[in-house]
Amino acid sequence: MSSKRRKTSHESGASKDVSAPAVSKTKIKSTKPKSKSKSDDSEVAPKTLPPPPPPAPASESESVTVDVDDNAQQGDEEAAAPATFKELGVVDSLCEACDRLGYKKPTPIQAQSIPSPCRSAISSALLEKPQPNFALVLAPTRELAAQISQSFEALGSMINLKCALILGGMDMVQQAIALGKKPHVLVATPGRLLDHLEKTKGFSLRNMRYLVMDEADRLLDMDFGPILEKILKFLPRERRTFLFSATMSSKVESLQRASLRDPLKVSISSSKYATVSTLVQNYIFIPHMHKDTYLVYLCNEFAGQTIIIFTRTVLETQRIAILLRTLGMGAIPLHGGLSQSSRLGALNKFRAGSREILVATDVAARGLDIPNVDCVINLDLPGDSKTYVHRVGRTARAGKSGHAVSIVTQYDLEIWLRIETALGTKLKEYPLEKDEVMVFKPRVEEAQRHARNEMKTLIDDRGNRGSVLKGKRKGPLGQGSRDHMDAEEG
Repeated sequence: MSSKRRKTSHESGASKDVSAPAVSKTKIKSTKPKSKSKSDDSEVAPKTLPPPPPPAPASESESVTVDVDDNAQQGDEEAAAPATFKELGVVDSLCEACDRLGYKKPTPIQAQSIPSPCRSAISSALLEKPQPNFALVLAPTRELAAQISQSFEALGSMINLKCALILGGMDMVQQAIALGKKPHVLVATPGRLLDHLEKTKGFSLRNMRYLVMDEADRLLDMDFGPILEKILKFLPRERRTFLFSATMSSKVESLQRASLRDPLKVSISSSKYATVSTLVQNYIFIPHMHKDTYLVYLCNEFAGQTIIIFTRTVLETQRIAILLRTLGMGAIPLHGGLSQSSRLGALNKFRAGSREILVATDVAARGLDIPNVDCVINLDLPGDSKTYVHRVGRTARAGKSGHAVSIVTQYDLEIWLRIETALGTKLKEYPLEKDEVMVFKPRVEEAQRHARNEMKTLIDDRGNRGSVLKGKRKGPLGQGSRDHMDAEEG
């Protein structure tokens, strides 16, 4: 996916295999993992597709990998894919919840992962014998964790499922009280979960049976790696493990080989960095000094549509939001320098349609299911191809069309060529007339001056009570630190 990440992730790892939020119903590229186990005590891993796969021994563990080509799948999808969740064997109460939420039929990744041998074990185990701390779902960002928790609550409403959300930026005491109520499912970001494991009396995950890592490649990178190692020491060895991601990394593959017994990989795309066919991708090549002017031109071109603009740093995100608001556009920032309530508030306003433009760092690049995003603009190119796939995956979801435009300057050529190589295609330049763009320059320069002054005030006030930006001042204006999702939580 990027436009493909299935909600399979959370739903399956917990008590139900319904994967859900109306995320794509078209072909997806997601390497959604789903794990399988051959015996009750085997740890499981995920990812690639199975109708009964012939066991192929691979050194110490058996690994099953079946890739389904997108084009081939498209041809037989209608004949082969189940039309309803009930046909996949999902329990009636969950089918009813899916129907009530508008999830009429499974997406391709759901159709492949739900029928795995783990499905009946997961769904029936919690329904027949409710157990506290039955499943743990880890996500790399607070926004994604909150979305997963909401999905659990919606899908589990028919079976009285209790879910606790544990993330940074919120009151630890209230979270400790929620943990004391013995929820069935915990949804957490790694840093705050480790805090509770080390400091909250009486809180233990020794009886946990299922571990789900959403956006597993991000969780296993250097930012979260040391924290995850500590968390895993608190978990029982006998458990089932599910890894979900739209992009496969070498770290996920090495973990699969080294740590998981009898791993099963479920994937519906043979390409490592595939994007959906309904996504139109373009670039514009311009001098760096004119980036703001071209951005305003693009926002004007897509006026009336919902847009996500991705930037690289916290301060640049805030500055661009101020610049666009000065020009009368409904823009709102989302980055790690805001309080948690401000972050969730920005996301909710954009989802509700009260703001048409969301200016964000990569905290919004992964997993978030925001319906009806018409366009993604990469004002700053991401540092790697994988993040590009996740960013553009915020649009063209659930079979809808979408547009992604990347602004490439003279300093970005190497990165852009790497992205095109990873995608396996040469993207077309976005058609525009320079004279039409330069008409906006005088107003943009005036808005830039206003944005600079307002940013200076925000940075001077940073860290004070009631200030917009949290934390201490890091350096001169324009040198904002990169927003590494929620890595600061550790």
